Amino acid sequence: MIDLKKTVHFPVLSSIGRIADDKQASLYAVGGFVRDFFLGREITEIDFVTEGDGPAFARYACRKLNGRGLVVFRRFGTASFLLNALKLEFVSARKESYSKDSRKPRVSAGDLMDDLSRRDFTINTMAIRLNAPGFGQLMDPFSGQSDLKREIIRTPLKPASTFSDDPLRMMRAVRFACQLGFHIEKQTFRAINRERERLRIVSRERITDEFLKIMSCPRPSAGLRILLESGLLDIVFPELSDLAGVEQRDTYHHKDVFEHTVKVVDNLAAVTDNIPLRFAGLVHDIGKPRVKRFVKGTGWTFHGHEQVGVRMLKTICDRMRLPGEYYRISKKLTQLHMRPIHLIDESVTDSAIRRLIVQAGEQLDSLMTLCRADITSGNPGRVKKHLANFDHIVHRMSEVEEKDRMRAFQSPVRGEEIMAACGIGPGPAVGKLKKMIEEAILDGIIPNDHDAAFDYLLGIKDDALE
Repeated sequence: MIDLKKTVHFPVLSSIGRIADDKQASLYAVGGFVRDFFLGREITEIDFVTEGDGPAFARYACRKLNGRGLVVFRRFGTASFLLNALKLEFVSARKESYSKDSRKPRVSAGDLMDDLSRRDFTINTMAIRLNAPGFGQLMDPFSGQSDLKREIIRTPLKPASTFSDDPLRMMRAVRFACQLGFHIEKQTFRAINRERERLRIVSRERITDEFLKIMSCPRPSAGLRILLESGLLDIVFPELSDLAGVEQRDTYHHKDVFEHTVKVVDNLAAVTDNIPLRFAGLVHDIGKPRVKRFVKGTGWTFHGHEQVGVRMLKTICDRMRLPGEYYRISKKLTQLHMRPIHLIDESVTDSAIRRLIVQAGEQLDSLMTLCRADITSGNPGRVKKHLANFDHIVHRMSEVEEKDRMRAFQSPVRGEEIMAACGIGPGPAVGKLKKMIEEAILDGIIPNDHDAAFDYLLGIKDDALE
């Protein structure tokens, strides 16, 4: 038996166990709770299996424990409720079978062994008995505890069948390996490679959900490399696969863009939990393979990869069913990520700094975070130099912003004033004059001040309207 008294959830489990004894129902804590209990991870929910009617037991337990928010999915034989901040979920023990063209199982009633054997990985097949006698007894038919200690991801049954039945489990294998810092057992990995085409029957939304969980890990590169090596990335994100490979012409090598990219993502993960920003780091060089050229005497070049990358992003984000903010952020940062490095020269004008501030808008801080993460050199001296350059740019930006308040920039002379001063009605001419005022401010001809802008308008309006 394991010592459940070591966990703060012991009172909950003993209470649930007594309720199960009263109802003469066999009840077990299973899956992720047991796994995370052994790993010492924070626990926010507990899954239970009962050899009987899971939803009926959940209703009864919710009343007895004064739980709240009971939700019942009778069709799936599951129910859940909240006990303080803890989510308790109950399922009827079941067995599953699959057809070749769907990952949706045919479900029938089963016992604990049926339920454990249908699960994805051995580390998720452990159960703790909650009935007396035998409270706290560990049920571990597939050696999940041993696999936890060995830090491996392995299927309880034949891996090819497991992945063919439910192909999304291949993505889950990568995600668990990335989240926990484990490695995928050899036969399991080979089965992923062989069965990878089965992933195409899974909805894009479910695939993307797992992909974003990988991107949420402390070190996403581990999962991204497994996706590449297994062949899953060709299906999930083929444009990212295209970044892999180091080529040579004469004596020139170009850095593997895939390896550079995943290092950028890891650098971002070290400083931000913002997943759309991490995704922007993932795609900021996505256009490089399409513009790669070898120039004699210079080596490999990628001129214009930002513009090409921007054009690719809409297709990528739509295909992956990503929320709109992913496209908006990644588009802007991909478009602008090369700009700050061009502003390092001391002779760069305030006007050039202003233009970047205006173009980046509310994503300016994210842009500079990405630029710093984009430094992946193994040379500490070079890294230090580049970071100092970006610090200089940020200082220049703060000086210009302090002078001109440009972050939310627009013409200080509004449309109504322009129409009154020029004796014109609404139309393209108003927009043209506003644009001329904004350009004059950006070029440093006039300060970002209402009176100065209005005087400038009076001076240009006649020629402009002709």
